[in-house]
Order: sequence, then structure tokens, then C-alpha cells
Amino acid sequence: MGATISAMPVHICEQPLDLGQAWQRGLAAEVGAMASFLGVVRDLPGGGLQALELEHYPGMTERAIEAMIEQARPRFGLHHAEVWHRVGRLEVGEPIVYVLTASPHRQAALDGCAFLIDYLKTQGPFWKKEHGPAGAQWVDAREADDAALARWGVASPLNARNTA
Repeated sequence: MGATISAMPVHICEQPLDLGQAWQRGLAAEVGAMASFLGVVRDLPGGGLQALELEHYPGMTERAIEAMIEQARPRFGLHHAEVWHRVGRLEVGEPIVYVLTASPHRQAALDGCAFLIDYLKTQGPFWKKEHGPAGAQWVDAREADDAALARWGVASPLNARNTA
């Protein structure tokens, strides 16, 4: 059974994502477009990923993501936004993150969704560990993720250190 749907904009769960009702909360008379992103655990280049393990600090993680959503709402004119993120041990091919945005116009919904996923990749307070044949190792931040966030005019901590 998947995680239960709530009225909160942030859902952190260990269970598989159950997104059947998520779209319904975004629908409203003034909404003309909805956009979503579903991220899936992918294998490493060359194969070998056995699992991805995600850790977080309950309470702090939800507050940090809610703050991201509160930045996105006025910036893109979003009427609705929510983020679902898995934690715990996930296998290759399992959904890991889902972002949903709703706005009167398609470009705002698409941009808001892209902004939130770029923000989550660099600012989301999650710690990832890859499990493979050689053991487990923590995943470092990637410069490509920082560059994706920078296109929105937001500096990640890594970019801020590199430009100081």
C-alpha cells in the first residue's frame, strides 16, 4: 500500500508513492495547466547499482521543501504545488521523487515544476548512499545540478563557495 494523501504540500515517505489523488488536489476553476516530474532511481553508468539509500531529518526536511514551494508559488504564479519524496532503501527503477505544479498557464506550471526539481537536487536536505558490488558510498553534489539551479538565479552552497 502506498503513502496516504494529505492536504500538506510535502510528503516524505518510505512506502512506494501512491499518486492517484495528487492531480485532483491541483484542479481548480482558475487552473489551466498542470505539470509534473517523476524521478526514478537509475543504474550507474556501466551498471552495478544495487540500491540507493536516502536519509533525512524529519521535520527539517519538510520545512525546507515547504520554503522552496513558498518561493516558487509567487515567482511562477502557481495555484498549487506539492512534492513527494521517498526515503529509505530504493531499488533501481523505483520512483524516488514526484513534483506537481498547477497554474493558470502552461509555461508557468512547467517552469515552476522545473524550478522545484532543480532546487530539490541541490538544496533538498537528503543524504544519498549508493550500494554496489564494491560496497556503499555517499553521493557528492554534482556541478551539473548546481548549474541547473543557477539558471534560475539561485546559487547553491557549492556555487557560492566557488565564487567567493
